[in-house]
Amino acid sequence: MDATFWRGKKVLVTGHEGFLGSWLSVRLIERGARVVGIDRAAPRPLSVLGGLRGRMTRIRGDISRAAVVRGAIDRHRPAVIFHLAAEAIVGECAANPARAFAANIQGTWNLLEAARGKAFITAIVAASSDKAYGCHRNLPYRECFPLRGDYPYDVSKSCADLICRSYFLTYGLPVCVTRCGNIYGPGDFHLERIVPEAIRCALAGAPLPIRSDGRFTRDYIYVSDIVDGYMLLASRIQGGRLAGEAFNLSAGKPLTVLELARAVYRAAGAPPAFRILNTARCEIRRQYLSSRKARRVLGWRPRHTLAKGLALTVRWYRDHPASI
Repeated sequence: MDATFWRGKKVLVTGHEGFLGSWLSVRLIERGARVVGIDRAAPRPLSVLGGLRGRMTRIRGDISRAAVVRGAIDRHRPAVIFHLAAEAIVGECAANPARAFAANIQGTWNLLEAARGKAFITAIVAASSDKAYGCHRNLPYRECFPLRGDYPYDVSKSCADLICRSYFLTYGLPVCVTRCGNIYGPGDFHLERIVPEAIRCALAGAPLPIRSDGRFTRDYIYVSDIVDGYMLLASRIQGGRLAGEAFNLSAGKPLTVLELARAVYRAAGAPPAFRILNTARCEIRRQYLSSRKARRVLGWRPRHTLAKGLALTVRWYRDHPASI
């Protein structure tokens, strides 16, 4: 990527206080972008954003309110938008589907409608999910697979993904979507996700409670590699022919929950210990992605092996014990 591409560029990040949003905001600020963020959450003291918050414009607001998004776009006139804000925890979406649909579906059409017809916007990258595919027998998932989520989170992502495609086809909006594997890394405060929870248990010398039978399969990718993919994709939409496309971003190395858990305990230097609960509901059993399209079209590829990524992640949590 051209090192000067982001210098002085106006960029809007929805969900900038979240796990991926904070990492992306840091990278954009370091590259010289003029970053505006929207998030309903209060700043987290241990976020990777840290003192860099002072170098961005922050808006406290909910994207499910159209006026919040419209006001931010009209006032700050961003050239690039990264739409990451969402209800992201599968279990919470199942418990409160109305809230999930408001954030993930309505929030997406609010953003796209506010962006429609704005000539100053040259690229929008919207975060979909591997869950948008729903359940398919043939694996790995490829971008040509139909979107057919079954459960509340999955459905919300299928819908938002299709809405993005609709705004491209109908209005020519320069939007792409990303469908990522399970992202892990420093600064994830959601202990509902397996990597930070496994690290917490490993560092405490406690057994990890596993909601499933331990054989559910996913692929896992380090957060910095996803940031690379997002920024590379946004830079290629502008003036290119990629608008309307979807890209899978993943390591392409599926693991069972038990295999991942063992790798986390190994990275933490602790003997593995598990408690199989087998209580998982509303979750897909086997799911992983092909990222061949991103590698071929964008020249993107992950730079972190699982061992390297977990080592960096464990080190961060060990240095920030209050985060877990």
